Amino acid sequence: MNVQNRNINNVFFIFIISHLVIWTIVPSLTNKNLPLDTIEHLAWASNLDWGFPKHPPMVAFFSEFFFQIFGPQDWAFYLMPQIFMIISFYFIFKFANEIFNNQLFSLLSVLILESIFFYNYITPEFNVNICQLPFWTLVVYFSWKIYNSKQIKFLDCLLLGVFSAFGFLTKYLFVFILFPIFLFFIYIIFIKKQKKFDFKYLISIEVFLVLLVPHIIWLFNNDFETINYAIKRSALDEKEIINHIKFPLIFILKQIGILLPFLILSWTLIKKFKFKINFNDKKLIFLFFINILPIFMMLVVSIIFGSKVRTAWMVPFYLYFGILFIYLFKSRINIKKINLFINGFLFLFFLSPALYGFISITETDKRTDHPGKEIANKIQIAWDSQFSSTINEVIGDEWAGGNLTYHLKSRPEWNGFVTQEKISRYKDYMCIDDNLCVGSK
Repeated sequence: MNVQNRNINNVFFIFIISHLVIWTIVPSLTNKNLPLDTIEHLAWASNLDWGFPKHPPMVAFFSEFFFQIFGPQDWAFYLMPQIFMIISFYFIFKFANEIFNNQLFSLLSVLILESIFFYNYITPEFNVNICQLPFWTLVVYFSWKIYNSKQIKFLDCLLLGVFSAFGFLTKYLFVFILFPIFLFFIYIIFIKKQKKFDFKYLISIEVFLVLLVPHIIWLFNNDFETINYAIKRSALDEKEIINHIKFPLIFILKQIGILLPFLILSWTLIKKFKFKINFNDKKLIFLFFINILPIFMMLVVSIIFGSKVRTAWMVPFYLYFGILFIYLFKSRINIKKINLFINGFLFLFFLSPALYGFISITETDKRTDHPGKEIANKIQIAWDSQFSSTINEVIGDEWAGGNLTYHLKSRPEWNGFVTQEKISRYKDYMCIDDNLCVGSK
């Protein structure tokens, strides 16, 4: 395929639609049950609040929105993360057009991301990592618009605040893009003096803080449950000196492994790995702040606090690596090697779903093989034989309880783990085991 002879916009839209279709169909056909995280978020979604045991509320809000539209249709919850993905791809492409003013380079900046498994193989499982992707791209896009515009627009500042809040309310890790962008504006306003301070900047901060208020109140009312979970998850509660060395080294090695296919595919595009850094280049400086600084911050946090960095946490960090790479090597892009790049891209584009489908079919002990619908049907039959009431609440862990809230026809609310106090409130109830009960108030 000769990209140069095609309308690049059309090629881009063919790519994102193909990505959406493939990654919706493959897991829909090969999985018997929704993945763990998706079920967990659907459990939270059945009983919406301003926070949940592990994360802020945004992922549950989106899950419930889709459930209200489509109901318990598995394909819809494989479609949902792909919508989030193509929105992300779209704004990366849009931002790249402003950076390069060259549509071929913009297209390459997006296509090269198919070499990072974060943006294909893991996407069928809708979770907080996938949910934050479009907000990560939108925050970067509107930050660039504000920086690059001669006249700062109220609407751009407003939207930056909104999307910043939505991202943070998806996962606290979002601070690793918010803080670099904040530092960037400090740098260009007060150090480089490239822009004058404008009170419109404060709109973003004000909107951001106002939108966080309900969640902050929830945190105080729930003993900072999500923050405590994050501390435990990152092993910050462990006081071992070796962790300050071990976890950062593991982090570095993991990132090399993640980026190896990216580097190999990149090699097909350029004449030689050689570039110059111009610290007066405003585009390059911005790309440095949104690409390198977040990763560096994560490494520093791991070193200082001895915290564990889980691989999945890095999902949004490489969204703009394609743009950074193309920008650094744009003078060394070998147009004659485009076909080699396209062949490599197509190989990865089809290999990833093929592997996913193969593993889904051949391995039979996965969460996605759980007979969630069958179990729910049996429980419904047993309930109907004993009671005339409707099941309106489930208690148990997020996996077992979440499967029931999703599959049972009454869409009962999930209300946490089993306790005698909760059971005593039910008019009718049935316990499947000591850790899972359904009831009617």
